[in-house]
Amino acid sequence: MKGYGWVACSVLLVSAAQLMMRWAMPRLPDVSSIFSLPTIAIQPALLLFSGLAAYGISMLCWIRALHYFPLNRVYPLLSLSYVLVWLVAVCAPVFHEAFSWHSLAGVVIIVTGLLCIVIKP
Repeated sequence: MKGYGWVACSVLLVSAAQLMMRWAMPRLPDVSSIFSLPTIAIQPALLLFSGLAAYGISMLCWIRALHYFPLNRVYPLLSLSYVLVWLVAVCAPVFHEAFSWHSLAGVVIIVTGLLCIVIKP
């Protein structure tokens, strides 16, 4: 069961990283003015770097997960991050992401594919 904890941490951290970066990027100045320190908003910059740090920690968790499981067994579980990011982006009002039946169908296809790969007959 220990290995699944590492997988879950990796998936949750990579999902959180995507959401942090999505929130931060529209609030940061254009790349052309990146060297103008007074225009850089501190909170979005911190969230952006927190997202990058979450990616790094997620990678460390993933390496630990690979210690417990073969790659072909756990790699499909990373697709759960697509589902989590979509769900939070659509449900949380701070992201202003629109729900569509088309994107929900894509999420259902991802989950169905994941179940086909992970569940043994």
